[in-house]
Amino acid sequence: MSVKRASRKLLPAALAALVALTTLTACGVDNAYTKNTVSALPAATYQAKADQPAWKSDKRKDNKLLWYVNADWWNKSWGKDMVTKQVKKDLNLDIEFVTGDDSKLNTYFAGGDLPDVVTVLDANSRVVKSANNWAYPLEDLAKKYDPYFTKVASKQTLDWYRLKDGKVYGYPSYSNTSQDYKSGAIHASTGFIIRKDVLDAIGPQDFTTREGFMAGMKAIKEHFPDLVPFGFNEFNGGNGSMDDALQNMLGVPTESAGHQYYDRRLDREYLDWLNTFRQVHASGGISDDSFADDNDAFKEKLSTGKYASILIKSLVNQSVPIQTWASKNPDKQYVAVDGIRSSKGLKPTLTETGLSGWTVSFISKQCRNPSKAIQAFTYLLSDYGQMLVNFGIEGDTYETRSDGTVRWTAKANDIRLNNSKSWQNDYRIGEFVLFGHDKYKALNPDSFADAVKQIQAFGQPYLTTQYDTENVDPDVGTLQARANSAISTKWATTLVSLMRSGSQQDFDQVLKDYRDFLGSNRIDEINVIRNQKIQDNRKRLGL
Repeated sequence: MSVKRASRKLLPAALAALVALTTLTACGVDNAYTKNTVSALPAATYQAKADQPAWKSDKRKDNKLLWYVNADWWNKSWGKDMVTKQVKKDLNLDIEFVTGDDSKLNTYFAGGDLPDVVTVLDANSRVVKSANNWAYPLEDLAKKYDPYFTKVASKQTLDWYRLKDGKVYGYPSYSNTSQDYKSGAIHASTGFIIRKDVLDAIGPQDFTTREGFMAGMKAIKEHFPDLVPFGFNEFNGGNGSMDDALQNMLGVPTESAGHQYYDRRLDREYLDWLNTFRQVHASGGISDDSFADDNDAFKEKLSTGKYASILIKSLVNQSVPIQTWASKNPDKQYVAVDGIRSSKGLKPTLTETGLSGWTVSFISKQCRNPSKAIQAFTYLLSDYGQMLVNFGIEGDTYETRSDGTVRWTAKANDIRLNNSKSWQNDYRIGEFVLFGHDKYKALNPDSFADAVKQIQAFGQPYLTTQYDTENVDPDVGTLQARANSAISTKWATTLVSLMRSGSQQDFDQVLKDYRDFLGSNRIDEINVIRNQKIQDNRKRLGL
């Protein structure tokens, strides 16, 4: 699961590579696979009903699909664990998974021999935007082979992915709708946390203001000279939690008046807090190692309680080291407290995955068995399929309570807690996530480590959607996209330099250099595109 959360947002370095590769891919995408249509496909050999998933009617045997996942880490095994063994049995389906990177994806398109199903990880890529050229429209396919798909697919998600021709070609995992946010099933994954023993030792501190924060860090350093007073997620390949996570803690708006794009990096209060962290760093409250550590090093320090306090994001990805520390040191575990707040009284706007979700899966126009492919989509999106992939088989690995929540059986819980290898390889519960959804995982409180539950609950009141500004950057392959990529790379180095500046004068000069860089890299053109995409998003949302 750690890979899943870590990959939900591509890191800038990876994005840079993706830009080049998907540009090449687009050459093939735009010119091929246009002849195959849903209307030309053969009729279903079973009775497709609106009130019943088609896999229950389709009795064909020996169905096969070749499913490409654009991620080398994806577990390609099939039919050997509890989850995929049951999917295989229900659907009469063998899936051969193949994985790779953007180079392999380009090769498929260039060779004109696409796999049956294709899953990618960037909703803003040309591959996704040009899907009408190489993938079947899902609703049309469902109408022909499995009308029940429209009962399990989210209308808001479908509308979000609808292209200009009015059709939907791909369906995402972890697409959290407005209703999901309102339901309380989505948990906060960002917070300012501090060790309980540290909090007890330094006495009352006000971490919400810049002055109070610096005083608190000074107190920590005096009482715990062997600890790093303040830490944050790894910078290696990204911006840690000091970019969007910090902006969300401060409630920095995403739009200005008239729903225009707001550059949060240049927000005055955000910059003032970066200047505060500069001073904390200068006084020894932030270790230089924090800018160089990779995710493994960060987790190692989390699991050994090396940080006194942390601005943490992607909480679910860090739950294992946080729980490891808490289990060994129950009186010293990390807890969320108020900290890093807006001086203007703005509430935090913590967010989770939005409508764009994470992975996006398509049925290609070269699919050998499109009826079975859309059945697989329906199956995995249904309550039945979601309960299977998240909790296994009822009565064997989980039980349903009277209030609709679930709990592990004693046997499953014992394996989950004491035999992680078997839990992953023999059961694969919670790991088959190509159509995963947060709201199902939330049905079982034990889906989350005990040590992170207080942190999740603390941030829950501040959860906010940011749909308007999802995927508003210029399309890959354009001059503006290349300029925006250069700006992102420049910002990554600027952010570190700002926090490590030796003086106020240095801080101001680094910031000026960044502003100048924006001016010479098409920022006005980029923002025109962003503003148009914000308007397009609002139209999709019916606003």
